[in-house]
Parts: sequence; C-alpha cells; structure tokens
Amino acid sequence: MTGGDWLDVLFPQNAERTVPWPPVGEVVTLWRPTGLHELRLVAASGWRAWPPRLPDQPIFYPVLNRPYAEEIARDWNARRNTPPVGFVTEFGVRADVATRYAIQVVGAQDRHQELWVPAEELEAFNAAIVGPIRVVAHFAGSDFTGRIDPVTHLPLD
Repeated sequence: MTGGDWLDVLFPQNAERTVPWPPVGEVVTLWRPTGLHELRLVAASGWRAWPPRLPDQPIFYPVLNRPYAEEIARDWNARRNTPPVGFVTEFGVRADVATRYAIQVVGAQDRHQELWVPAEELEAFNAAIVGPIRVVAHFAGSDFTGRIDPVTHLPLD
C-alpha cells in the first residue's frame, strides 16, 4: 500500500462511522480512561462530575465499553501522561441524556465506540450522572513512582 491507502482500508470513505443505540434502560453505563490530574479534579467534585474541558479540548469523550477504556488507559495514559498512569472510571448517565449523542465508531466497529459531548454541553451531561464516578482499574507505566491501592485503584500519594 502506498501513502494513505491503509487509512482507506481501515476507514473506507463510504463506511458508517456512527451506529444506532441498542435498546437501553433508564441508565447507561459509560467508562472514561483518565490521567491522574483529571482524576484528582473528579475526586474534588465528590466523584460527581467531570471537570470543564481545556481550551484545546472541544469534546468530552466517554466510551461505551470497559475493554476500550482499559486499552486507552494502558496504551496511552500509562505511557504518555505525566505521571505515567492511567485510570479507568465507570459511571451511569440517564439514558435520555446519553442517547442524545450518536455512538461514534473510531476504530473496530464492535469495540472502539465513544460519545462526543461538546465541551459547552458538559455541565448538563454532568447533571445527568447517576451515582458516583467509580475507579475500576488502573495501569501504571514503567516510570511511575507513585503508589496505588490495588483494591480501590486510587492513588495513595
């Protein structure tokens, strides 16, 4: 293959990049891979809200399955963040709000699915979170010097 041909194979021009929502109950479970800085801001909210996006972050993107969140936390956050650690969070959102956003397919159709919530809509999205945001896994890079509780997945330092 030459040039961008491999992109055309992975993402053909006529490929559908969104998929319809399956039937859901009143609450949709979502996951978000995150770094330590954002996790501390979530903790400061009482585990109830995601922090506002930075100017260079026009969207907030939770993902629709835990394996995809783990993939990002392990392969991106734990390798490229400072400090090199990634966390996987899980949280519920009222279905009437979550399903307003199309499911975006950003890779393998059955795995790499996320929602794209515009930054200006994050406050309303946060208001639809049901229960606390929970940390369910963590991945520490080889250069990570902090300590993380193996049961809670929360930083000890």
